Amino acid sequence: MPPAVLIENLKKSYGSVQAVKDVSLTVEAGEIFGLLGPNGAGKTTTIRCLCTLTSPDSGKLEVGGASVLENPRAARQRLGYIAQEVALDKMLTGRELLQLQADLYHLPKAVAKDRINQMLGLLDLKEWADKKTGTYSGGLLKRLDLASGLLHQPDVLVLDEPTVGLDIESRFAMWSFLRQLKAAGTTVLITSHYLEEVDALADRVAILDRGVVIDVGTPSELKDKVGGDRITLRIREFTPPEEAESAKDILKTLPFVQEVIVNTAQGNSLNLVVTPQTDALLTVQQSLKAAGLPTFGISQSRPSLDDVYLAATGRTLLDAELASVGVRDLKAEQKQAMKNS
Repeated sequence: MPPAVLIENLKKSYGSVQAVKDVSLTVEAGEIFGLLGPNGAGKTTTIRCLCTLTSPDSGKLEVGGASVLENPRAARQRLGYIAQEVALDKMLTGRELLQLQADLYHLPKAVAKDRINQMLGLLDLKEWADKKTGTYSGGLLKRLDLASGLLHQPDVLVLDEPTVGLDIESRFAMWSFLRQLKAAGTTVLITSHYLEEVDALADRVAILDRGVVIDVGTPSELKDKVGGDRITLRIREFTPPEEAESAKDILKTLPFVQEVIVNTAQGNSLNLVVTPQTDALLTVQQSLKAAGLPTFGISQSRPSLDDVYLAATGRTLLDAELASVGVRDLKAEQKQAMKNS
């Protein structure tokens, strides 16, 4: 059987901006596959190309063996797509919007009626079905949007940031429903920049950064690759680069330290990969103290997907998020101001 989704050497530019430089991945039938990365990594462009909403510059895309480029109609019949932004006519009721969706997919009248009732029950929307969507909360709108994407019973459901803006209870409800879909045999492709969401849901994950795939695997496999525990420390609140480098040279000599990364985006903090041992924090602090360096803050934790991203790119997902929206590095500016004064 062909994979549920096949993407090979996908490229897409908007003018001089390369949104997707080279993305290749395979999603197997019946799995939840996560695309993890910050805003601007190429996640949305990738799935819009897959869902026939954007034409790629080059590459191969298939859904259940149907070519997106050569047979887009067949590909769309196999797909359900839920965009990040909910765009529903506020003057229509939930039932009317689902009926419109059924008409767009040319579902027979009797089939459409049964499926609409099924979706309303499955997503706990019966109480709101005949009320205008302009009165719905954000969580209800997401559920209705999900119902519309599932109405034609697609083999593959594609969701772009499905829980953005939802409260904790609604997010957990969405997670539970996606697990039910998987158990029923639906393939789910989900984009997210929420680490805990991808870690909790995905059977496998592709991590994207600046338009390319930097790693693929199960969450456990990806975290095992970077190995060891994590120690994060600051020499000072605003550590000078030369002090951070000195500390890095000292800490690299410790036998249990596997790797040291200086995170310039977070005030030259130091991120250590260490072999787990009970006295790691104390030894690190004592080594720095012997060299005349203080410890402003220090913590130890098990590896996360953010550690995978950090190891591959030298920055955390939060750093990348802030950079993508042009947030200034205030700590760096404060440090420079202190130097100038």
